[in-house]
Amino acid sequence: MAATKDTEVVLNKGDDVGPLANVDATHIHPKGTTVSDASSGNGQNDGHGVPELVGQQNSGTTVAELEGKSTGKWFAYVKTKDFWLVLLLGQVLSICITSTNTLSQLLSLERTSIPAFQTFFNYVLLNLIYTSWTIYKYGFKKWVNLLLKDGWRFFILAFMDVEGNYFTVLAYRYTTILSAQLINFWAIVVVVIISLIFLHVRYHITQYAGIILCIGGMGILFGSDHITGNNVFAAANQLKGDLFALLGASFYGLSNCFEEFLVSKRPMYEVIGQLAFWAMLINGVQAGIFDRSSFANAVWNAKVGGYMTGYTLILALFYSLAPLMFRLSSAAFFNISLLTGNFWGVAIGVKVFHLHIHWMYPIAFVLIIIGHVLYFCRQSMLAESNKPWLGENQEEGIAGIGTARRRVENPDAIV
Repeated sequence: MAATKDTEVVLNKGDDVGPLANVDATHIHPKGTTVSDASSGNGQNDGHGVPELVGQQNSGTTVAELEGKSTGKWFAYVKTKDFWLVLLLGQVLSICITSTNTLSQLLSLERTSIPAFQTFFNYVLLNLIYTSWTIYKYGFKKWVNLLLKDGWRFFILAFMDVEGNYFTVLAYRYTTILSAQLINFWAIVVVVIISLIFLHVRYHITQYAGIILCIGGMGILFGSDHITGNNVFAAANQLKGDLFALLGASFYGLSNCFEEFLVSKRPMYEVIGQLAFWAMLINGVQAGIFDRSSFANAVWNAKVGGYMTGYTLILALFYSLAPLMFRLSSAAFFNISLLTGNFWGVAIGVKVFHLHIHWMYPIAFVLIIIGHVLYFCRQSMLAESNKPWLGENQEEGIAGIGTARRRVENPDAIV
């Protein structure tokens, strides 16, 4: 979009990109306003907005130069604090997913099974938080323009997210837990294929080896479950359930890649808010059609209210942290991080469901973590935060939290 005579174009310096920004990451500010003023929102007018190449004025280097200095060096990224942050963040996300699964089981024990409505409350909460913040940052008129101009992008993202949740939950009604979990590996395959073809990601052989090692760790978990008899349940209609699981995993993989693409170019609050806004509408209609009888027959008491509240808050935390993971690493690492969920599930189940940890579980967990390290052992200091679709110096992306541009521009930033 061309700037008018009263505006000038400057490069983004933060997460406060407006809804009228093109995907080339330009930001329209009133003429005579500095980038720092616009980002802080202080409204002062004491300078002129001048195009600035992120990474050259503040740190004396560019994204490409920093990448070139550490490319091909063993454990260059593993030695950075960013690696440990990504590793920790992945486990927090894994625990979040495990916690929501546990709460869903507790709801089922109370004879309340309304998976679509459960997720609906999560989207409502996210919408209240992030859409409200987006409207505050942009103004209502510009937010409406965002809906009209780019709403279709977020509608597609929301649709894939809602259907991924729906078909995965539906699969557990018809197939075995083991079968559904095995098919969920398809999401990793989808992410890798989409990233290779459309996002131009090129994985190193150590990354493939890391993924395979993580899957091997999951194989040990499945073997342990088979030996102990855990997760051995009859399938009502295994073919039907397996097809639902395959469809759910495909939607998950597609939505993860698309969200990674969007948050690399747009503010996180905008992406989460738009995802929640459209998903709330899609999920609400779908739940109203398919979950009416389940909602009417559900048991409502204080325990159910507590479980629902916990489920909604934890899932909202998961949706809030996932975009940061996509910026710091990738959709591929996001998915392999979640593979430790079974271990955390049993760990939580020891207290909640009085389960016992088989001796193979710690071995599997250690193998998955080693797979995580192997995945990053040959990456540069910027690793996967340097997105190939954003240009050599990430000039087509936003300089927001967790991005390569931000870390070059502000080396002292925590994230």
